[in-house]
Amino acid sequence: MAATSDSTGAERRTLTVLVTGASGFIGHRLVPALVAEGHDVRAMTRHPDDYDGEGTPVYGDVSDPGSLAEPLSGVDVAYYLVHSLDDDDFEEKDAAAARAFGQAAAALGVRQIVYLGGLGSDDEELSPHLRSRREVEHLLAESGVPVTTLRAAIVVGHGGISWEITRQLVDKLPAMVAPRWVKTRTQPIAVDDVVRYLVGVADREEALDRAFEIGGPDRLDYLGMLREAAKIIKGHAPPIVPVPVLSPRLSSHWLALVTTVDATTGRNLVDSMGVEVVVTDHSIRDIVPGEPLTYAEAVRRALAERAAEEAEEKAGAER
Repeated sequence: MAATSDSTGAERRTLTVLVTGASGFIGHRLVPALVAEGHDVRAMTRHPDDYDGEGTPVYGDVSDPGSLAEPLSGVDVAYYLVHSLDDDDFEEKDAAAARAFGQAAAALGVRQIVYLGGLGSDDEELSPHLRSRREVEHLLAESGVPVTTLRAAIVVGHGGISWEITRQLVDKLPAMVAPRWVKTRTQPIAVDDVVRYLVGVADREEALDRAFEIGGPDRLDYLGMLREAAKIIKGHAPPIVPVPVLSPRLSSHWLALVTTVDATTGRNLVDSMGVEVVVTDHSIRDIVPGEPLTYAEAVRRALAERAAEEAEEKAGAER
């Protein structure tokens, strides 16, 4: 590892970093942020020939343990950003993948795994989705490689599943009858802050073998999130009436009907929306200081990125 200096003049080691899920919602933002820090970044994907982002594309599939040796060889820090939420058997598949990845990382001398998990108190009865996220934490750590976990609730950013549900509901419905989970509190966080925290914990001794809670400054229920987003998108909030009769299964089909989110993913997410997920420990700020963005600002950035992407696609089609 070479040493460079950051913008403050402090010494910073140049790391060899692997990012799994490099083409995903978080991964395709994280890779350029790590490159900007001067790190040698490998972007792991099942389709490296189609990868057009920054970093060096490498083939790897967490469901195929035999494919992990090459991308993990010589890696200092590995980011684990994959899940199978769109699969009915996601708990079993995610457990097997985490176990295989941890074992491969340990065998090849990886010094740190950074994992993006889900918020939720261990004292509560977690949903299958959140329970699976917690199990992945433990299985990665079983390998003996120090794991740093960042636990987040709703991540707000263009292309994120949870944000797309919010945006499309607001965009398509002049009024809505909503499931009772809209009154559950959560603590949304901007994708820019998630990436900032992910970058900030790399190769930090005080972050090893620890789980940190991350969130924005606003604690909102889902109803409040919908209304706040609607005011920004439409200038006013639509009438929203929570009703107790929509079960998780019916809610998932409702989401699949109104949004582009498939029923399986929707059902797995909805199961978690009845669990309050708020930050109770702010120790991440001791390691990565700085004020996170508000929900309103996160929404504005997500909308601006979507508008820029649409304008670029339109310009490309007209050439």
